[in-house]
Amino acid sequence: MTSKTALLVMDVQKGIVGRVEDAGYTKRLATAVDAARAAGVPVVHVLIGFRPGHPEISPANKNFSALAVGDAFTPADPNADPHPDVAPRDGEVVVTKKRVSAFTGSGLETVLRARGYEHLVLAGVATSGVVLSTLRQAADLDYALTVLSDGCADADEEVHRVLTEKVFPRQADVVTIEQWAASLA
Repeated sequence: MTSKTALLVMDVQKGIVGRVEDAGYTKRLATAVDAARAAGVPVVHVLIGFRPGHPEISPANKNFSALAVGDAFTPADPNADPHPDVAPRDGEVVVTKKRVSAFTGSGLETVLRARGYEHLVLAGVATSGVVLSTLRQAADLDYALTVLSDGCADADEEVHRVLTEKVFPRQADVVTIEQWAASLA
């Protein structure tokens, strides 16, 4: 593994993780975060978030227009906070995105290029959302990619399976958290 690797923990927020039926998901993902930290692999936290009043959300955006209610995913919404099992530590980069891909509206690419990262390890909720969109964009940007199959979660297990077993391997190495952690040792 290159020393220019970063682990991206994406959309693992209180209001999103509750949609995942796998009760052990955040604890399992925490083992990947802990392994990364122990090996000196930077952890980058990607969160979805909007300004009060949701000016970034167009009514034409089918995916996000339902979120433009009250304080949903604004700084006033506690559901926008990172899940405590994988919460950022002091010094870890946190970027806030405005769309499905971790790159859109976040400054993520600027951070990655500034720090010289070449290999991204992806984990997050949902497999069919942020992970898929970020993987596609990162591949087009020529990053080497690894997806932690059990570090991703989706409300639809069959969609998760098809993506991790059939789609993602075309552009990324797909491994379990245990396999990835062992490769760091």
